[in-house]
Amino acid sequence: MSTIVFKGGMVVDGTGAPPSSGDVLISDGTIERVGVFEVPVDARVIDCRGLAVAPGFIDSHSHLDLQVLENRREKVAQGVTAEVVGNCGFSPYPAPPDRKLIHDFANGLFCGDTDWGWPTARAYLEQAARSTTTAVSSLVGHGSLRIARVGNQLGQLAERDLDWMEQTLSESLEEGACGFSTGLMYSPGASAPFAELERLCRVVARYGKTYSTHMRGYGDLLVEAVDEQLQLARRTGCRLQISHLQAVGPRNWNKQAVVLEKIENAAAEGLDVGFDCYPYIAGSTVLTQLLPQWALEGGINGLLARLTDGAERKRIAAETEASLEQGWTNILISSLETSFNRGSIGQTIAAIAASRGCEPVEVVFDLIEEEQGRVNMLEMNQSEANLRQTISHPLSCIISDGFYVKGRPHPRLYGTFPLLLGEVSRERGWLTLTTAVHKITEKPARRFSIPKRGRLDPGYFADVVVFDPGTVNSPASYETPALQPRGICHVFRNGVPILSEGVVGSSIANS
Repeated sequence: MSTIVFKGGMVVDGTGAPPSSGDVLISDGTIERVGVFEVPVDARVIDCRGLAVAPGFIDSHSHLDLQVLENRREKVAQGVTAEVVGNCGFSPYPAPPDRKLIHDFANGLFCGDTDWGWPTARAYLEQAARSTTTAVSSLVGHGSLRIARVGNQLGQLAERDLDWMEQTLSESLEEGACGFSTGLMYSPGASAPFAELERLCRVVARYGKTYSTHMRGYGDLLVEAVDEQLQLARRTGCRLQISHLQAVGPRNWNKQAVVLEKIENAAAEGLDVGFDCYPYIAGSTVLTQLLPQWALEGGINGLLARLTDGAERKRIAAETEASLEQGWTNILISSLETSFNRGSIGQTIAAIAASRGCEPVEVVFDLIEEEQGRVNMLEMNQSEANLRQTISHPLSCIISDGFYVKGRPHPRLYGTFPLLLGEVSRERGWLTLTTAVHKITEKPARRFSIPKRGRLDPGYFADVVVFDPGTVNSPASYETPALQPRGICHVFRNGVPILSEGVVGSSIANS
């Protein structure tokens, strides 16, 4: 590999320290020097005057478990050189003999078509290590563990099944998984009792890895959900990462301050606790999350059967309406499996109901039936004041939570990190540049024990992003999400250029 010097830039080293003027020398895939030094005569020099030089960004909450294997480039264009997949209880392993079970469970977020699935963490990670885009870390998904052992069975499991899950989680962590995730608003994980989670979190604590959780609720149940997770951390000693913390729906916005105080107090007690958030008021997930998750026992086929039963349909409708936190005017359809309903993409549930002349909840049921469950939504959940509070909080990391869809994805897939550095930090002033960079480099690297990434420091992997602090931003919007960011000039991973002046490269050295 050639020796490269990033010369004359503003060095933002990832630690949160003030920027400094200086150079960065990389060679053979690692960082050799940072600061003031004589440039080697054989070095390639990249002029960084007027630009910022930072560590490669780390997306510590991603759902691109399959796309990282396809070397998709949307993340590279944002400056991302490493990401953590396997979030919210969804991982592509361990796969059961009947892979359709895990496909039906996870394809709503994985956007998968092929016969994917790996028997072990080692098998998946070995393939992910060949990615030519980002360095991949993976959490073991609780939902995937359950599916692999008992399929779509809900509720308390037999002792032998819990023993199997403990053992498989332990083996996965031994094989290199960086932690464990739960998705407690998704069936079957939503049905898991506290005792089951406690047993699995003790395994995580034993290995000193991270427990990341999509909690049981973010609206009406936000306070209770945070209390449960803090109790798990207290009882097991695991490192707790609360995923995409927010308060959903106007009636719950005042609860965010309450749970932040609880998290702060827990950290002051000595619990290793933090959270993450994305810089958008809207979230996105599968449409079936709006339903009571007991209705998905037996998977999507079980749900479809219940929707044909008049009494069951009424019961599901009543519970869905009662638990709706953001309102039908704030939920938009973002993707569908077939072309039949494509005209609904970008429309709210309320608007579709008006055009069809039916109740909004019936639109949800009809779309689920017509699309065999493969429907994604975008939800306007948060207040801007609450978003500012979480983004600027010292315990937060910033994430994309991005995933691909057959339709219109959330703009976070294309713009999270440039938006953070541009509109959020430079224009709104919610964060300093150094704090923003810290929240997407060294901080997530520490939370997820990602070695030798997240800092510009000798001995670290040569993951480097050069960006223009005066222009960096994202034009991606909810209406037009697939727009390339501005101001990302160079991206190197392991010392190899994967983006230069907006042109994405095609080769990378593995590590």
